Amino acid sequence: MSGAKLLALTTTSTAPYVALTEVADPAPSPDQALIRVRAFSLNLGEVTRLPDLPEGSITGWDAAGVIEVAAADGSGPKQGTRVVGLVARGAWAQLAAIPTTRLAAIPDRVSDAQAATLPTAGMTALRGLEVAGLVLGKRVLITGANGGGGRIAIQLARASGAHVTALVRDAAASQELLRRLGAAEVVETIAGDFDLIIDAVGGPTFGLAIEHVASRGVVVNIATQTDKETVTFQAARFERAKGARIYTMDLLDELPSRVSGASDLTRLCRLMADGRLDGQVELEASWREPSRALEALLGRRIGGKAVLRVD
Repeated sequence: MSGAKLLALTTTSTAPYVALTEVADPAPSPDQALIRVRAFSLNLGEVTRLPDLPEGSITGWDAAGVIEVAAADGSGPKQGTRVVGLVARGAWAQLAAIPTTRLAAIPDRVSDAQAATLPTAGMTALRGLEVAGLVLGKRVLITGANGGGGRIAIQLARASGAHVTALVRDAAASQELLRRLGAAEVVETIAGDFDLIIDAVGGPTFGLAIEHVASRGVVVNIATQTDKETVTFQAARFERAKGARIYTMDLLDELPSRVSGASDLTRLCRLMADGRLDGQVELEASWREPSRALEALLGRRIGGKAVLRVD
C-alpha cells in the first residue's frame, strides 16, 4: 500500500466511545479482498458493545466500497468493483479485509449508503424468513418493526407473500410508513397466533411472542441482549402450539455452515436495484462526526438505519 496514513474509528474509554485514529493496514488472508470503504451502516448490537471493547479496538460489521486489491486466491469480484460485505470486525475503517464469501457486487442503480444497510440487517431478515420456509399466505409477526432490520424484514416478508403484522411502541406514528413498506397491520400489543415471529426486541417481548406462536410455527430470536438474560413465558401457551420451535440466530455463526453470504447479498442487492427493497436510511452523516448517529441509535431517536460516509 501507499505511504498514506490509514484511518479507522477505534474504541475509546469515554463517550461516544470511538475516535478517528491512525491504524496499521489490514493484512488480508488469501480468501479476503481489500475494500476501500465508502460507507458503513451502524447496528445496535455493535454500538451497544463499544464501551466493553478494549481501548483501541477496530470494529464494525457492514461496509460498502470498492475493491482495492482482489483476493489472492482468485475468488470473488475483481479490482475496481463496487461491493458490499460483512466482516466480523474492521468495517469502520478506510480499508477493510472482507472474505469473498461475504461480498457481493453493488448494481449501478444502488447507492453506497443503501447497499451498506444490507449485510447485517438485510441478511438477518432474509435468514429469519428462510428459517420458516415458504411463508406465502402465512401470518408473520415482526417485533421491533420500526428498526432497520424490522423495516427490511417487513419488505421481504411482504415480497414473499406473507400477511405481515408489525409490532411497535407507537402505532400511530409508524402506521403510514410501515403499511407502505408492506405491513397489513401495525400494532402495539400482540393478539392472535402467528406462523412465524421474528423477534428483534428480546426480553419480555420475546417471552410474550413465544406465547403467540401457532402450531408448527417458529419464533426466530435475533435480539437476546446478553448471555445472562432471563426470559419468562407461560409454558402452557407454548406447549399448546404442537410442533412449534424457537430458533436463536447469530448471523456470523450461521454463515459458515450455510456458505450463502455472497449469494444472499446478491439477492438483496438485486431486490434493491429492482425497487423492491429500500434500506430505510434515516440518518446519513460523515464518519468524522459519529456522535450524532451513535447517540440517535442508542437513544432510539431514529427508526430505520444510520449510515456514515467515509470521507
